[in-house]
Amino acid sequence: MAASPAALVALADRPAERHRLIAATFTDRVLGTRDWDAPTPVTGWAARDVVGHLCTWFAGFVEGSGGPVLRRGPAVDEDPVRAWQVHAEAVQRLLDDPATATLVLRNPHLGDRPLAAATDMIYTSDVFMHTWDLARATGQDDRLDADYCAQLVGGMEQMEDVIRGSGQYGPRVAVPAGSDAQTRLLGFIGRDPSWPAGGPRR
Repeated sequence: MAASPAALVALADRPAERHRLIAATFTDRVLGTRDWDAPTPVTGWAARDVVGHLCTWFAGFVEGSGGPVLRRGPAVDEDPVRAWQVHAEAVQRLLDDPATATLVLRNPHLGDRPLAAATDMIYTSDVFMHTWDLARATGQDDRLDADYCAQLVGGMEQMEDVIRGSGQYGPRVAVPAGSDAQTRLLGFIGRDPSWPAGGPRR
């Protein structure tokens, strides 16, 4: 299930629904993956590493910020599909439950934020961007919601020094003037939009 045009931007005040849509699109790409050893646009990562990244860092962030322990599935090396499904379902349950969605997380980098708001800001957007990595690596549809791309890159450009200093993104990749929002977002986060040589694999 892919998000309809403008749907993701319109859900700014409904983080549970925005996660549901973005995670569903990523799930589609997970289910469509046939080669988990396929190289990705992220240097040194195979397709399974994209899933492994998403299944591990956010759980650690939540627990380390005073939140609950997320349910874990099998190891990604054993079953990347089920690992992702269990993780995505666990995150969705947190966001759907008012008791945990409003739980205040305390993190030295983000300050004090309700779990739902923190998830939307740093995790759901990460799933969105990594959808391109997995799709491009495995020859699937790699188109992202254009309006949400524009919103993300617009906000990130305003805090580029902080973002670059975090070490979470590679050097910016130059893209042609007048590029669309997806291309600009990918270049900003250090992806070569033309990877692999020859362009999109859809």
